[in-house]
Amino acid sequence: MKKIIVIFQLLFITVLCSSFQYNEEKQCTLTVKVNDLRNSDGLVQFTLYNTENALPDEEFKKYYRKLCAKVVDNSSEVTFKNLPQGKYAVNILHDEDGDGTIKKGFILPVEGVGFSNYQSIGLSNRPTFNKASFMLNSNKSIEIFIIYM
Repeated sequence: MKKIIVIFQLLFITVLCSSFQYNEEKQCTLTVKVNDLRNSDGLVQFTLYNTENALPDEEFKKYYRKLCAKVVDNSSEVTFKNLPQGKYAVNILHDEDGDGTIKKGFILPVEGVGFSNYQSIGLSNRPTFNKASFMLNSNKSIEIFIIYM
């Protein structure tokens, strides 16, 4: 009788363990670089987005992750770690006065801004998540073009 109980226990444990799938999602890193900043003042704010309709985000409220880095020799760089595979977009701000907000002139930014997949922005070329996004399936490094108006 003990053998039958042991067999049923082993069978139960096997069924129980096999009902749970171990699903390890691959984690990636994303390194973002910006060069040719007009000076080494302030910080560069690197903002990462992962949802539709997240851009534009002038008040920085819809982001997934945000990192800031110092400017050294008119360049800056950060690495976002432990990112699930997926679709992302990046926005950068050369925050020359370090206050965490975009300084604007009449309509357009006075401080430098940049977006993944963009070389220029304007009233007819406003950033959107769909245009700025890219797939992250493995570790990746990108460079963002800085735009000063």
